[in-house]
Parts: sequence; C-alpha cells; structure tokens
Amino acid sequence: MTDLIIRLFIKNSGENELKTREKYGTLSGAVGIVCNIILCIFKFVIGTVSNSVSITADAVNNLSDASSNVVTIFGAKLAGKPVDDDHPFGHGRMEYISALIVSFFIFLMGFELGKSSIEKIINPEEVKFSIFSLIVLLVSIAIKLWMAFFNGKLFRITNNVNMKAVKQDSLNDCIATAATVIALLISAFTPFKRADGIMGVIVAVIVIIAGIGIVKDIISNLLGKAPDPKLVQNIEDIMLAEKDIAGVHDLIVHDYGPGRIIASAHAEVPCNADVIRLHDMIDNVEKRISKNLNIMMCIHMDPVVVDDEKINSYREISAEIISGYDSSFSFHDFRVVEGKTHTNFIFDLVIPHRYKKENSQILKELRKLFREKHPDVNIVVTIEHSFV
Repeated sequence: MTDLIIRLFIKNSGENELKTREKYGTLSGAVGIVCNIILCIFKFVIGTVSNSVSITADAVNNLSDASSNVVTIFGAKLAGKPVDDDHPFGHGRMEYISALIVSFFIFLMGFELGKSSIEKIINPEEVKFSIFSLIVLLVSIAIKLWMAFFNGKLFRITNNVNMKAVKQDSLNDCIATAATVIALLISAFTPFKRADGIMGVIVAVIVIIAGIGIVKDIISNLLGKAPDPKLVQNIEDIMLAEKDIAGVHDLIVHDYGPGRIIASAHAEVPCNADVIRLHDMIDNVEKRISKNLNIMMCIHMDPVVVDDEKINSYREISAEIISGYDSSFSFHDFRVVEGKTHTNFIFDLVIPHRYKKENSQILKELRKLFREKHPDVNIVVTIEHSFV
C-alpha cells in the first residue's frame, strides 16, 4: 500500500530534487491529516461513552497530530522556495524549523496527557468496557504502525527530519494506545480503578523522552552539526586523486538544508608549478565534487615545497615528533626559515576538540621535544581545531 501511494502521488517528470522532496513532504502531511482526523473522531466518541480519560486524551492527541501534519506540509512548501535576495542559500532549513514545531506538539501531548492522568489517579472514575471500544483501539494501533512505517520509508528516501519526527510521533501513539488498552482491561476486570491514570503517566513520560531526542537532533542541524564522515572522506578522496594536490586541510562543510550544502577546503599544491595550470585543475576538481556529491565546492590553493629533499626530511622529522606526542594530532602548511643561529619550523597544528591540555602546555611540551632531538630548531605553531 505504501508503494502504491508513493507511485500515485509522486511523479518524477523531470523535476529537480528539491521539487520532488517538497512533494514527499506534502504527501506525508496529507496522509497524516486524513488518518488522524478519522482516528480522532472514533476515539473521542469511544472515550466519551466509556468515560476513559486515556482514550479521550488519545483522541485529542490525534487532533494535535493532524495539526502537526499541517505544519509538515507548510514546512515542505516553504523549504522548496527558491533563493531570493534575503536568502541567497535558499529556504532549506525551514524543514528543520517545521520539524521543531512538530516536536512541540509531541511535548504538548505528553504534558497534557500527564496532567489529565495525574488527575485521574487522584480522583479515579469507573471505566466502561466494551468489545467495540477494544476493537477500535486495536485498529488504531494498526493504523499508527502503518503510519510509522510509511513515514519511515519516506524518511529513508528523502532524509527529511519532519518525517522522522512524524514517524516517532506515530510510534508514541502506538505505545499510548497500547497502554490505553491495558488500562481499559485492568479497570474493567479488576477492582483497581487507578490503572487508567497510571498508564497515562507512564505513556506521558515515554512521549516526553522521545520528544527530547527529536529536539536534540533538530537543534543539532540548526546549530551546525559535524558533517557526515563519509561525505568528508569522499571530498578528500576526490581532491587527493589529483597528482598535483599533496594534501587537504581546513575542510569546512556548511549545511543550509537538504540539497544546499556548501564546502570549502585548502589544497596543498607545488609552489613551483604553473599557476594557470593549477587553477584550471582546481576548477575541474570543484566541478567534479559538485557533480558527484551534489554540493557547492570552493577550494583554496596553498603553495608548498614538495620536491626539496631537505625540507621533506624536516617535514618527516616533525611528523615523527608530533605523532609520538599524540597520534590524534596533524599538521599542515609546513614551511622552513633557516637563520644563522637557528631554524624555524612553521606550521599549523590541528588538535581534537576539548583536548585535555591547554594550548600553552602543548606548545611548551612540543618545543621541548623538538629541542631535545634538534637543539637548533624552533617551532612557530598556530593551533587550530578541525571543523569535520
């Protein structure tokens, strides 16, 4: 059924990726609205007849889910808007913002369910049981499981965080409704009348915890999380495949939303090569990365000495000392300035984030190591952190 719905409503008739992505978002929202409104009506009637707060709360939750599905549609539409003067990188991050709004609906459901459940624990009421109510609730679980599967498949196709949030919301609903069924059976066939409220509190806690996880993922995207290591490796592999590129460093990836990734990097190239030829080579590498990885690439050339035996030996000496100090360190932009009394090794040192030692201590200890092996060498170091 999922594949049939996708084939009916997603027509890839030469449209670009962003337009197709917008259609997936709209489809997810539309299917969610229809399913949730139907479930809301049935559960509200059953909850009112059976006097079950958990069933009524479940109905209200379906209504809020329908509202979040509307947000998903608007998010997809806004994210698909083209660039304009005020937003030169497009509106792709609207996906993240709309997903954040959906997560607020999840929190609202959790808090409201918790509040009504606590009230039911304090003032328990008799829950009326009926086979019809039980059947409708079980059907509701089946529908929500299908919605979770449906949005999970859309998420795998598009990597749209809205669909991940809707998927989690549907799974939360399955848990909530299953708990409602258990509470309904316990309240109907035992003297314990607080089961309805207790189950409601348990479900509320589960929903809020799930909401926190979703918010963390979305906020990471909005703040600028570390790029996918596979993407980083692919960029470096394409660059280093060129014989004139001796090294890659200062790689930075900016995510402005799906399909709107911009990256920049420094490429170490021979300092004595023809600049025009190198520039042409860099242009071709940028185009190759953009075509293969669907990102906008900007590469800066760093001229370095690559065919001087003496400088290469100095570079090897530095690599041995730095690796011996800490194998997680790396360095680049290596230069040598020789003087009458000493020789300066000048380079940028890349260290991990939140390294346990202060920069001043690292420099002090490295200088000591260099001087122990080469008393006439002084190191001039700029410490930096990687952005990938």
